[in-house]
Amino acid sequence: MKRSTRKEQDPDLGILAVQLSARVQREIFARAAEHGFADARPRHGAVLAYLDAEGTRPSELARLAGRNKQTMGAIIDELERLGYVRRAPDPADRRAKLIVPTDRGLALMEASDNLVSQIEQDLAGVLGDDTYRDFRAALGRATTSLPASGHDTES
Repeated sequence: MKRSTRKEQDPDLGILAVQLSARVQREIFARAAEHGFADARPRHGAVLAYLDAEGTRPSELARLAGRNKQTMGAIIDELERLGYVRRAPDPADRRAKLIVPTDRGLALMEASDNLVSQIEQDLAGVLGDDTYRDFRAALGRATTSLPASGHDTES
């Protein structure tokens, strides 16, 4: 049997994790489009999922989302052009910038939180409440049991 066929029929953890993440993100943003946010894309979730209403430093967003600073900067630039965020001086350190959601950004963040709750309810309906609760707990434990960054290797 070809490897690709075997992986399709019996996907490993990495494949399942990527598929789940991609499908949840697509569903969130498809539903967000129905609520007036058609210009928002799944990649924007790397910022919007972690953004605080009072603002968050780009480096903190990058750390939380597991993205590099350059990628995060490009996503922030795009969200700024779309009117979801703005850059502001950090009152704690005027040399630093905060990424602050605009009113439109706050509305999308609230809508996204509600949509995630709806998706979780939908999954609980498919799997059953107890199974979904156990799945979510196990997924959380599995996620935190692995290091957030790759292992350091010595040469």
